Amino acid sequence: MRSIWQREIAFFLAVPALVWQVLFLCIPIALVLYTSLHSVTESASWYTLTLAHYQALFTVNHALIIMRSLIFSTLTALLCLTIGYPVAYFIALRVKKWRLILLFLLTLPFWTNFLTQAYAWFFVLERHGLINTVLKMMRIIHEPLLLAHNNFAVLCVMVYCYLPFMILPIYSVLQKVDVHLLEASQDLGATKWQTFTRVTLPLSRIGIQTGLLLVCIPAFGEFVIPMIMGGSRDFYVGSLISHYMLSSGNEHLGAAFTCLSACVLFVVIRLVSWYISSVRNAAVRGK
Repeated sequence: MRSIWQREIAFFLAVPALVWQVLFLCIPIALVLYTSLHSVTESASWYTLTLAHYQALFTVNHALIIMRSLIFSTLTALLCLTIGYPVAYFIALRVKKWRLILLFLLTLPFWTNFLTQAYAWFFVLERHGLINTVLKMMRIIHEPLLLAHNNFAVLCVMVYCYLPFMILPIYSVLQKVDVHLLEASQDLGATKWQTFTRVTLPLSRIGIQTGLLLVCIPAFGEFVIPMIMGGSRDFYVGSLISHYMLSSGNEHLGAAFTCLSACVLFVVIRLVSWYISSVRNAAVRGK
């Protein structure tokens, strides 16, 4: 008769991950939610709750900041998909000998601190950076281009930093695709484009969805890259939260804005997911 350890080994192995998730995810989220609802009046006790912090956020400026972050996170995800899908497709289905080396080069940026990567791009795009210096040496330009401290720089660096998060999920799905299905499609008269759109792309749908979520969600709350590359001209969700929490010392308003922006992001993702599912189901019924 097996011991309890042998019978419940899966449970015991999952306990550390469960404890970690409770301590560093569930409890911090609960504290942020409580801070956003806690009253700051002198007579307030620990159980006195209020919605005043949320009411203060219903302004045009806060709505524009959330909209700006949504637009940038969406653009980042779409650009990462446009660039990353061909890379993942090439590594998974077209390369055999050099696959491990290419995957190593793909994961190499993870060995470098995220802040270091952002600062490295600053020295590439700044007024006297690498790009402007090379272009002036080649006499292509006479005055430095304004490549840093603008939205272009923010988007460029965000795409660079989050691109591996798009490539790896798509690659992990594409490498499991049976190549005989692709060969059978072409043997039955389908062109390469028809094989890609009707066989390869649908089979990689899970990887695409995972990559979009892995890029869109952290890009929505990004504050390091906008702070370094965008300057202080425009606020984003992450930079405004850090301003409330660290600079102004208004942690209650910062917690409320964190919860509000998270709810907006969740609703937008659910609406987009519902729309895509409805379109796909309509297309299936149409066939």
